[in-house]
Amino acid sequence: MRALIAALLFASAGLAAPTPVEALSVQEAILRVKPAVVLITAEVGADVTLNCGRGPTTVTPPPFRETGTGWFVDGRGFIITNAHVVDPAHRLPAWVIHELKKKAIDEACVVPQLRARGLMVGARPEIEEEIRREAIGRALAGAKVEAQPQITVLLSNGTTLKAEVKKFSPLLLLDNAGNSLPGSGRDLALLRVPDGLYPAIGLAKREPQIGDAVHILGFPGVVLSHELLNKSAMLDASVTSGAVSGIKQDQIGQDLVQTDASASHGNSGGPAIGDEATLVGVMVAVTLSASGAPVQGFNFLIPARDVAAFLQGSEVKKPGDSMFNPVWAAGIELIFDGRYRAAVAKLTEADKLVPNLVDVKRQLEKAERLAKNPPPEPFPWALATLGVTLVSVGVYGGMWGKRWWKNRFRVVPTQVIGFIERGLNPALLDVRTKADFETSPLRIPGSIRLAPEEADKAPLNIEPTQMIVTYCTSPEEATSERVAAVLRQRGYKHVRILKGGLGGWTNARLPVEGKSALPSIGLEIYKNLSLGDIERRKFKPGEIIFKEGDDARDEAFVIHSGTVEIRRSFDGVEKVLNRTGEGLPLGEIGLFRKGPRSATAVAVDDVELLVIKDERLEWLVRNRPQLAIELLRRLANLVVATDQERAQAPSVR
Repeated sequence: MRALIAALLFASAGLAAPTPVEALSVQEAILRVKPAVVLITAEVGADVTLNCGRGPTTVTPPPFRETGTGWFVDGRGFIITNAHVVDPAHRLPAWVIHELKKKAIDEACVVPQLRARGLMVGARPEIEEEIRREAIGRALAGAKVEAQPQITVLLSNGTTLKAEVKKFSPLLLLDNAGNSLPGSGRDLALLRVPDGLYPAIGLAKREPQIGDAVHILGFPGVVLSHELLNKSAMLDASVTSGAVSGIKQDQIGQDLVQTDASASHGNSGGPAIGDEATLVGVMVAVTLSASGAPVQGFNFLIPARDVAAFLQGSEVKKPGDSMFNPVWAAGIELIFDGRYRAAVAKLTEADKLVPNLVDVKRQLEKAERLAKNPPPEPFPWALATLGVTLVSVGVYGGMWGKRWWKNRFRVVPTQVIGFIERGLNPALLDVRTKADFETSPLRIPGSIRLAPEEADKAPLNIEPTQMIVTYCTSPEEATSERVAAVLRQRGYKHVRILKGGLGGWTNARLPVEGKSALPSIGLEIYKNLSLGDIERRKFKPGEIIFKEGDDARDEAFVIHSGTVEIRRSFDGVEKVLNRTGEGLPLGEIGLFRKGPRSATAVAVDDVELLVIKDERLEWLVRNRPQLAIELLRRLANLVVATDQERAQAPSVR
């Protein structure tokens, strides 16, 4: 057998191609993008100097304020919205200045005259309007306005940020003949808020088709001003759903996506997404009746393709890029899969990246509640009975065909050994993702590392007729499957996928390679851990990992890298007991005896730990005999060392 395994030392590797994003459930798609939606306020305050007939006076009227919706297109702090949402504060159009003058005239001229006559505002509309007309005629033309414009962005965690316009394409304006006026554009604006880490929404690559699902997110004014709601409505975006109902063009030939998803004032600039959680278009226009009321069912979006064109030449090179997104998406997926404990860890990580976002807090609370009190899962007797009734030869045939199609290129570890015995010398390719490869110190002997993102271009010193076996640690060998497809496109005819990946190989008790200094217990731990969802923690030299007497919090660790010093207090004096390094467990005694930490652990140098929860360690002990033996040996050695220390300690009389 050793001779057979030695043949693997000459294996080679291959790479993966991206697969298309599958449609998500409506709830999951909306949750993935909702944290990136923000409320935008364009405000113009002013000091207005005017003469009501009694000499110049300066007043500060209520500011002009306009709200709309925007969304982060880049996690560094870039936001897309409609140009008309921010135009009042960006370009200070004449009509805004006029409105401020009229407000100032009411405050400085109209209200004092009403008071002088003993009247309240609104008590005698005809007298009030007469005073206003006279005051406007006297003071409007000479009024001087010192404007203070600003644009602010409100995140769903309550953070308010000032924004500046980095790129601006104005609203389309037409003359009476239907021709565009000078300065008309695509009605898009790119805003910049202070540097930070924010959620983001990516752009759809596929052109919208009639019937595609559409979900519009935003802050409609009817919700923000609703008498039943408190101020939290300003933090939590509303969602309306519909479908693409047409592809139209505006007066100058620019494409618009028509949708029957409802919208109103305040939705302007909001993202409309599809079931893949990417942008279909930007809400830009509603249809109004003769009375000026919105006519629902006939609203229009700027397509994602035009947003991408607008971003050209800007600092945004990768729309949708954000460190927050993959962590948040993983947490949401775990909740929908019913894996609540793992979801708590991921959602906690997301909350640390961007604290206190409404949807993150809500989902984290839900995951914590369900992790403590999992919902019952009654057996679906009615569905089972119906399923048995409907089973037929055709159903079985379809199931067999689907299973055959999925597994037609998959091979189990024993088949790989059979290939070697027949002299086929398969080239074994390690195509794990970068995160998985860097996390695990194990690999199959002789395998050659090849990053999956380079599958379509990396040189391979392999004959097209040679057998290739790819392996990874992705669920259902997803990465290996994508790599195999790319290699077949490149002309390699005999590409196979190792079923179960690296975990299947170790479960078959076949040899693996690790770091040369990796202890036997570390080798067994790594063999039996699925590292994709294992939490990792890092400590700098001198940092305390845990203290003597601390609650163990149902956590043990594996030292992935670095050195840890174990200390304990004796009669008030702290003494160094020993040092432990890579591949060794840490703090496992606190789990076995269910008590406080018996010693203090301090990082000697840069240390990275893998966190093993109590339930995971218990499962490993019960189901992996060799690992249980290694742990018993380690605990026995610790007991012997403790006895020796006691024997050598001076007696106290």
